Amino acid sequence: MFNGGYQNDLNLDEKVMMVIVRLAEFFKKNSANIFKNYGLTFPQYNVLRVLDSSENRQNTISNVGKIMLVSGANMTGIAKRLEKNGFLLRKSDPNDERITLLEITPKGREQLKNISSEKDANIARYLEHFSDEQKKEVLTLLRSVIRENDFY
Repeated sequence: MFNGGYQNDLNLDEKVMMVIVRLAEFFKKNSANIFKNYGLTFPQYNVLRVLDSSENRQNTISNVGKIMLVSGANMTGIAKRLEKNGFLLRKSDPNDERITLLEITPKGREQLKNISSEKDANIARYLEHFSDEQKKEVLTLLRSVIRENDFY
C-alpha cells in the first residue's frame, strides 16, 4: 500500500480511529460518484433515505439534521435544493408553524429506487469478504463506541 514515505507513529487507538476515518472517506467518495450520476450529492441522498425511512415519509428538518449530524443552516440549503429538484416538499408543521417538515416526494422515492442497485454493489464491494456474523460483530463494537461516548 502506498504511504508516500509517511512514517506512521500513531498508537494503536489512533490507528484504529484513522482506519475508520479513511474507510468512511473512501466510502463517501465512491458513493458520491454514484449519487452524482443521479443529480444528488451524498448529503442529499442521505436526507432522502432518512425521510423514506421516517414515519409517513416525513420528518422535521431539525430531526433530519440531528440524524445526519448536519447543522441547521446546512440542512436548510440541502432541503431547498432537493425541493427545487422535486425530490422533497418543505412545509410548516400544522401544530407549530416555527417547525419545518420535510416530506419525500414520489420523484424522490423513485430516485432512491433508481440508485439502489448501484449503491448496493458499492457497499458489497467493501464487505463481500466478511460473513454476516463478522459484520454484526463490527456493528456491535462500533455502536458501543458511540454509546459509551454519549454521541446520541
